[in-house]
Amino acid sequence: MKYLVRDKVLAIGDDYWIEDEGGRPAFLVDGKALRVRDTLELKDPEGRILITLREKVFSFRDAMTLERERDGRQLAVIRKKRFSLLRNHYRVTLLEGTEVDVSGRILDREFKVEYEGELLALVSRQWYRLRETYAVDVIREDADAALLIAVAVCVIRMAEKEREDDTP
Repeated sequence: MKYLVRDKVLAIGDDYWIEDEGGRPAFLVDGKALRVRDTLELKDPEGRILITLREKVFSFRDAMTLERERDGRQLAVIRKKRFSLLRNHYRVTLLEGTEVDVSGRILDREFKVEYEGELLALVSRQWYRLRETYAVDVIREDADAALLIAVAVCVIRMAEKEREDDTP
């Protein structure tokens, strides 16, 4: 199933809708302003919080956490993989210890999400001509689409922040 993300197009703050293939609203990314750390909420169309995305403040390396809202438990931690031949390579460590790899051209919105070499999701801008529009194609039907979309939003956010920090 493909999800269309119009990242920050005509959005107030960091709020934007993610639509399904049929053009129906599937998720809302709700940015929380005036917080000490970067915080986003992934909500369903009815406004229920599914996953909270938070920047880890006291971390040796930049990291973001994903938390399931219904029980407040941490789902995953996302960190940039420091020792990698690929420049844009992130590691997602899930609660149970499973590791998912994210690699590709993150800032270009051209990357893949894999588990042990199996493709879980493909993020691509190639299908769309609008500048800030890309698709998250969830390949496996049994995969948690909300979690994979949250991962994509996080790694893009982290890559953009790193680019801003590197710019003099």
